[in-house]
Amino acid sequence: MNFFEAIVLGLVQALTEYLPVSSSAHIRILGDLMLGSDPGAAFTAIIQLGTELAVLLYFRKDIINILSAWFRCLFGREGADWRSRMGAGNKDARLGWYIILGTLPILISGLLFKDMIETTLRNLWITVTVLLVFGVLLWIVDAKSRQIKTMEEMTAKDAFIFGLGQMLALIPGVSRSGGTITVGRAMGYTREAAVRVSFLMAIPAVFGAGILETVSAIKDISAGDAGMFPGWGPTIVAAIVSFVVGYIVIIGFLKFVSTFSYKAFAIYRIALAVVVAILLIAGVLPPIEAAVA
Repeated sequence: MNFFEAIVLGLVQALTEYLPVSSSAHIRILGDLMLGSDPGAAFTAIIQLGTELAVLLYFRKDIINILSAWFRCLFGREGADWRSRMGAGNKDARLGWYIILGTLPILISGLLFKDMIETTLRNLWITVTVLLVFGVLLWIVDAKSRQIKTMEEMTAKDAFIFGLGQMLALIPGVSRSGGTITVGRAMGYTREAAVRVSFLMAIPAVFGAGILETVSAIKDISAGDAGMFPGWGPTIVAAIVSFVVGYIVIIGFLKFVSTFSYKAFAIYRIALAVVVAILLIAGVLPPIEAAVA
């Protein structure tokens, strides 16, 4: 991977991470078209750190409020009983607990099925299938569901269901934001509330995955077994690009969903699935060879 290719992949990561179109699927597909091979799960996870840093910057005030309230309640500053420590009287502290609860499904599944996620599930036929299925689901759910619930109305049950939606993003093509947004809209959350929950809930999950993959890549390189990892130079460049452009995309996306539906994203997912299927049938893209080489 040269630096131009790294910049392109960083741009793609930034443009697709927050949208319900699956950034990992785009990186997987474009990697094969540009490089002749899958950039790998490690590269994908590490450059996602760039887009998550953009989330931290944009939502810094919300994050500070959540963390400070969570620690105050946890250490009994707002009541010594267990309900107070769990944020019964503080919505920001409750949200902190809900983010933790919503992170558990993807954390547990990611650890249990790590090898499958990095190999078998990166089959492009699987990607095509979930792009299509979740595109149709997003279209139907967004069109049929009411917009009546806000973040302040979230319950522990809702947080866990959001987490299950996020967990599905371990399959390239589902989309982390797409999974959380789809289940959020199905539960009646407003479009903006579903997006904000998706952003905040992604922070521990994506940062955790990125840090683990970074440590793993360092170990592999030290052992002389870098595998599909393209090198630190291009990876860092791609991560920086994804951070800068990602911040701009957050601003635009939040404005978009406050006015328009997700129909355009659903149509894009379906169209992308059709194009990739044609490329697979024509032999332009290999379904698994590049991913497991």
